[in-house]
Amino acid sequence: MAKHLGAKPRIGLLGTGPWAARTHAPALAGHPGITFSGVWGRRAEAATELARASGTRAYADVEALFEASDAVALALPPDVQAPLAVRAAAAGCHVLLDKPVATTVELAREVTGAVAAAGVASVVFCTLRFAEPTARWIDERAAAGGWFLGEAHWLGSLYGPGSASAYAASPWRKEKGGLWDVGPHVLSVYLPVLGDVTEVTAVPGPDDTRHLVLRHASGASSTATLTLSAPPEAAGATLSLYGTRGRADLPRWNGAVEAFAAAVDALVTAARTGEPHACDARFGLRLTEVLTEAERRAGA
Repeated sequence: MAKHLGAKPRIGLLGTGPWAARTHAPALAGHPGITFSGVWGRRAEAATELARASGTRAYADVEALFEASDAVALALPPDVQAPLAVRAAAAGCHVLLDKPVATTVELAREVTGAVAAAGVASVVFCTLRFAEPTARWIDERAAAGGWFLGEAHWLGSLYGPGSASAYAASPWRKEKGGLWDVGPHVLSVYLPVLGDVTEVTAVPGPDDTRHLVLRHASGASSTATLTLSAPPEAAGATLSLYGTRGRADLPRWNGAVEAFAAAVDALVTAARTGEPHACDARFGLRLTEVLTEAERRAGA
């Protein structure tokens, strides 16, 4: 049974890596409307350090953190996240998931099934859907309609020459590449504006680069070039729509912490109202389905 939220919902954090330390923990610790109930991690010493820095407590037992929380945020590799999200939902905790929910359709379906069975709320943190400038832009473009073409280039340099990014040590990113790491960002914009994906074509490029061509339910088509291996000089992210209103370019955004705080608000609202958020576990499942088909088509 889903937990009832009090005046200040208790939200715990699963994960202690760079994304958790730089985004999730600061957002939870600084959110005036919630109580940051604690941190659990696969490395106890890292959980202790992050909890101390965030003014909360560390838990050695994840089930104890579930017991002490009304909701949990997960900042873990996708295929570690999914089974823990299932356990959290079974404990009645509402879940704030990271993208992608999982890298297999089977695991993503287990998450959606557990969420539905427990009656808990879910939100998937796709940054562009919660960062104020981009979230507003997406809503306005969806309301306007008339788009026939989308074009995106998301060129990360995580594995480019000279990269010193803390995220480069992530085994799942190294294995799955830009398709799974930055592909969800592009799809999180395309789907609400152009409609569900009805057809996928994908071919490999250099290193982890993947080129996608998508057909959408609206009749529109879109393209996306995705990589984590671009030279730093070529890195950048752009997305443009073309239609009866001309061309519209996705605005720049800043502040993942602020965007994550907005996702926390969205989860709390969904839990209190019972109204599913558009970017919930079912949406996360759809992203995994599309990316799985793209991976298959590219022969990865």
